[in-house]
Amino acid sequence: MKTLAQNSESIGESRAECTAYYLCKLNVDVLGDYIETSPDYILSNPDAFFTEFDLVIATDLSEKMLIAFSQRMWRLNIPLIVCRTIGFLGYIRLQVKEHTVIESHPDNENPDLRLSNPWPELESHLQKTDISKLDSKERSQVPAITILYYFISKFKQEHNGVLPSTREDKNEIRKMIRESAINDENGVRLLEENFEEAIRLVNTCISSETIPQHIKDILDDNCCINLTEDCPPFWIMCAALKEFVESEGALPVRGTLPDMTSDSESYIKLQQLYQSKAQEQAEAIYRKCGQIAVNNGAHQDFVLESEAKRFCKHASEIHVMRGSCIADEYTKHCPDLSSYLEDPDSLIFYYVILRGLERYIGEFNTYPGQYDDHVEPDVLKLKTIIGKLLNEWGCTQILREERVHEICRYGGAELHSVSAVLGGAAAHEAIKLLTRQYKPLNNTFIYDAITSTSATYTL
Repeated sequence: MKTLAQNSESIGESRAECTAYYLCKLNVDVLGDYIETSPDYILSNPDAFFTEFDLVIATDLSEKMLIAFSQRMWRLNIPLIVCRTIGFLGYIRLQVKEHTVIESHPDNENPDLRLSNPWPELESHLQKTDISKLDSKERSQVPAITILYYFISKFKQEHNGVLPSTREDKNEIRKMIRESAINDENGVRLLEENFEEAIRLVNTCISSETIPQHIKDILDDNCCINLTEDCPPFWIMCAALKEFVESEGALPVRGTLPDMTSDSESYIKLQQLYQSKAQEQAEAIYRKCGQIAVNNGAHQDFVLESEAKRFCKHASEIHVMRGSCIADEYTKHCPDLSSYLEDPDSLIFYYVILRGLERYIGEFNTYPGQYDDHVEPDVLKLKTIIGKLLNEWGCTQILREERVHEICRYGGAELHSVSAVLGGAAAHEAIKLLTRQYKPLNNTFIYDAITSTSATYTL
């Protein structure tokens, strides 16, 4: 009841002050402040005021103010997240000029084992084990990597040195592993768990060491080839990686192993081999970074060693996102929605309605349906504005009237549950931008609480 009492005492107080106070109470290690003034006054501040911020989040701005904020943040290269909720509808738009990510955390990342083309030290170690000569106890302690390499080598011997590449080839490898089973002490022919693991690795760990297309695109990017004096460390590291790839023909070794059934000594030895190679290659790329930085007019330590090592470990998942300016959607070009609008159930229709809503508020200085007896007349006004918008964009689709009516019925109301969901989604995007981990949305998010569905669109 104490919390309820505190909240009831806040009625009539400044929302900004109360929000800052309660947010700071959630975490004593966080400092927070508030500025109680209009967006117009905020925009009148010099650029130095805004450059103190790593990210700006704006909510419920008018169309005029949104355009002004968007242009200012775009010019200063400060990420901007715009949020709006009305009734059961939520909207997030992310604006960022260029965003680079080292750790994008892909959902399905294959182990980096290099069994198709092992380096000399790894190859020498793997060749020491002859699976055909092991007894039952020894077989049960061999790591799956060693097992898989043995049968890849056997396959190459039987196929004139050609690596398995097709599905038929990989099925043959699996068959060879299964047929290698021996009888246990009870005379039962069983395939050990580590051999089953080797079979599961066949699909993901037997492949030519090709560079993923999205990595090639980054390494061929103009920002990587033609470095500028003010380029961030990311592009220096990309330039070093490009030189490494051109020399080695592959990305640096990740240096991590998946868990597998094995005795500790065998697993640790393999782990040391992979970590040692990863360390060696990361140091080589770090030295290249220093050389490139100096040639680019920066200090030799412009790229931190820890950052270079992290970059090498996640070289296969680096990501570059280039966004668009929100203001351009309003002033310079019309969003191309034709392909989205062909689906009558697409949530992009709500984006159209929200754009019409912003224009309505700009014209009438109020939300449609703010009073019960104004709902029907306001539906007609909003529908007319939305029709004009669609004509400006060259779209022939017609919005269902019930969707427009629903927006007017809200009367500008915000529901706490919808705002909570949207706030959580916006917080996730903010964390992605600030930590440069995971891929942020690109660039528009629509949430429909009536059907509990959401969608993202690139506008």
